[in-house]
Amino acid sequence: MTTIASLRRMSAKSLSEKILAEKDAANTSFAIIDVRDDDHIGGHIRGSTNIPIGQLDAMMPTLVRRLQDKKTVVFHCALSQQRGPSAALKYLREKDGLLRSLGGGEAIAAEQEVYVLDRGFVGWQQVYGDDERLTEGYVKDIWENY
Repeated sequence: MTTIASLRRMSAKSLSEKILAEKDAANTSFAIIDVRDDDHIGGHIRGSTNIPIGQLDAMMPTLVRRLQDKKTVVFHCALSQQRGPSAALKYLREKDGLLRSLGGGEAIAAEQEVYVLDRGFVGWQQVYGDDERLTEGYVKDIWENY
């Protein structure tokens, strides 16, 4: 059984390479789920979906269905120490049952890789904040002293 300690981590570099490799794809093989709440202001990873952690439980069945065709799902929050890992763990624990109830979910559940972005958006913006190919709505002043 997966625990928070055993969740897989993805580096900002690996995620940036994945984004750039599929930047022209109509349908990417990955999804980025940003679970920040009011700290979502000031920038986000291009192509990410913001689902505040307080809304995640209600959105989980929809999220699992929407992401069932994605090969990779990456969760993050500001630091990826609490909210991001908790969201990834909830997703992993719930997706198997929901996908099975949709039919054919066993193969999808086994193939899909779920990660937590190492160092969260804080680490991301330190390297890629100014890169408009990778980050949208970035306001450097907000993150300078975070």
